[in-house]
Amino acid sequence: MKLKQQSFLHFLCLDRIYCLLSVRNARALAYYFNLLDVHKKNALNNLQFYNFLYYVTDLTMTQIVLVFDLLDWDGTGEIGFDEFYMLVCIIMSHESHLEKQFMYRHSHPVFELLDIDGGHTIGPAEFQATRFLFNIKKAELSQIFKDFDISGDEQLNYKEFKMFTIFCIDRQQKKAREKLKKLQKAEAAAQENEFDFTKL
Repeated sequence: MKLKQQSFLHFLCLDRIYCLLSVRNARALAYYFNLLDVHKKNALNNLQFYNFLYYVTDLTMTQIVLVFDLLDWDGTGEIGFDEFYMLVCIIMSHESHLEKQFMYRHSHPVFELLDIDGGHTIGPAEFQATRFLFNIKKAELSQIFKDFDISGDEQLNYKEFKMFTIFCIDRQQKKAREKLKKLQKAEAAAQENEFDFTKL
């Protein structure tokens, strides 16, 4: 999922630790939501929602309909500001490459979002259908269930899903540390190779 050029959302940014919008950004988003809410119902219907996502992201019609159904938790056929806020945070986490961080920080709402059938578990088909939201590669899916489906029922319950998010963060932090070490070594090597002109 990518943002299209010149989207209002490009002006928003997430806190890198908690993956939430600042108060100023949340206020701007609320103003934007009110502009979209032309019927003044404090909610967006499926047509408004579709047009919003169609113009700001590269999601397909099928994906947009799925996201609407996922966010319409109470089945009213409308999306309120709370659901809209969560959607924008997911989009911005994707844009900032913080998808795994978002899943970790907000594991319970994310778990409920991915639990399409409401069975309190996430099966391979549900994960497959929603993987685009968090940039999960197709090849990763079978490994996720192999590594974290402790009960062996080919479903992830919340505890197993939480373990998966913790593993993702650990792996992300390990990669960041390795990248920092490489950068420090490269800088040290560059400093050693610098020629000291003062000794001439």
